[in-house]
Amino acid sequence: MDQEAGKIIHYFDKAMVAVVKLTGDMAAGDTIKVVHQGNEFSQKVESMEVDHEKVQSGKAGEEVAVKLEQESHEGAMVYKVSE
Repeated sequence: MDQEAGKIIHYFDKAMVAVVKLTGDMAAGDTIKVVHQGNEFSQKVESMEVDHEKVQSGKAGEEVAVKLEQESHEGAMVYKVSE
């Protein structure tokens, strides 16, 4: 069962980087699913940053930047895929 991890609050289209406001825990190496208006894709989190500093994980309440492999939008939901 996929767990809600957060919501994209900013999206930088040229860099394909999403700022995710976390509602759950997320870590580098996790597989996430990004869902927005019927479109969805999954990818592995290769790296995360908080204030331009690399971090290995984030917890609920934090805002983390994640590089996406496909285009997304503000308001998209992010889920942690259970394997």
